[in-house]
Amino acid sequence: MFQKTRLQLTLLNSIVFIVLIAILSRTIYFYTENQVYKEVNESLEKRDGGMPGGRPQGEFLLGPGPSVIVWGPDDTIIEPRLREDSFIKVNESKFFPKRFDKIEEISVNGYTYRALSTQGYTDYGEVTVQFIRNVDTEKEMLNRLLLILIVGGGIGSLVAVGAGYLLAGRALIPVKKSWDQQQQFVSDASHEIRTPLAVIQSRADLLFQSPSSTIEEKAVDISIISKEVRRLNKLVNGLLTLTRTDSNQMEVKKANFFLDDLLLEIVEQYTDIASFEEKTITSYAPTQVVFLGDKERIHQLLVILVDNAMKFTDEGGVISISCVKNSSSIILSVEDNGKGIPQEEIPKIFNRFYQIEQSRSANEGSGLGLSIAKWIVNTHQGTIKVTSEPNTSTRFEITFPRNQKNK
Repeated sequence: MFQKTRLQLTLLNSIVFIVLIAILSRTIYFYTENQVYKEVNESLEKRDGGMPGGRPQGEFLLGPGPSVIVWGPDDTIIEPRLREDSFIKVNESKFFPKRFDKIEEISVNGYTYRALSTQGYTDYGEVTVQFIRNVDTEKEMLNRLLLILIVGGGIGSLVAVGAGYLLAGRALIPVKKSWDQQQQFVSDASHEIRTPLAVIQSRADLLFQSPSSTIEEKAVDISIISKEVRRLNKLVNGLLTLTRTDSNQMEVKKANFFLDDLLLEIVEQYTDIASFEEKTITSYAPTQVVFLGDKERIHQLLVILVDNAMKFTDEGGVISISCVKNSSSIILSVEDNGKGIPQEEIPKIFNRFYQIEQSRSANEGSGLGLSIAKWIVNTHQGTIKVTSEPNTSTRFEITFPRNQKNK
């Protein structure tokens, strides 16, 4: 598909380049022609050529200066008097003017002339006076220029095709990358959705096989179905969020709020869960921190990071969230003393659907949370940094500018 598109773009680019080359070549040629013939035309229009009187009979040379030929009523040369075997006399019909009061170009046996003719009446009848000048030198120069332009245009066209092919390839790189990412996204989304659907389907089939069983007897199956429905709902919501962020449809409403109070809300929200799992969650905010941002999105960011910390922390572990401020930044961090993240996997954790093996084996999560977290940080003009030591600790540190724009 992309090869066909590349060829189409190459053809389009090449046509544009070739047309530009043709226009440029045509402009150069006609400008040069005008300049080359300018002096010739001016000399003809001034009619500063002399009558050939005073020359020996039969002698008449069409040289670089204007010469004069007088044609009689019968379209034959009456001045100058020429020998019958002279070049002009032999080609008399070719020299006879085809247009009057306008400069014309006459080609005779490989020689080129420019002439200006006018008609008049005398006592002997209608005569034509022709001012004529040889322009072989000028014509030869223009022919060389035309040859150069044709050869140059041909080479330029070949270069244009090659350049068009390369430019088309470069232009398609981000398109192809985006396409591959989209294909991978669709494939991963299909896989993630199919898994809970398969579990729900299989458990529902088991329920239908025992229609007389009580809810208590099928509590395990119902619990599993409920769990997978929640997981599917979470996945769909994550996909919807990412889709809206990609199309810039996700609205971010920024307003001032106390970030330290939000940390306390998160701790209160997770205290019971942490206690049940025999873990500890704490917050640290030495001073009151006023933050300009979307409170709902920052809450979502913290929930994503705390959820991950809870998931990777064993019994007895500690999850700490903190926020501090300095003259230019507000630093928000979530740290745990859990399993950690292998160094080689840290650059990949923000990719959509990416899950490290120890998370995937637990069959929890969708791999979308950190992608959403990254988007939230970006929309608040922040940066996120991850440091981790396997089986020791993991720290997510987000730095927000204190003077970020309200947009």
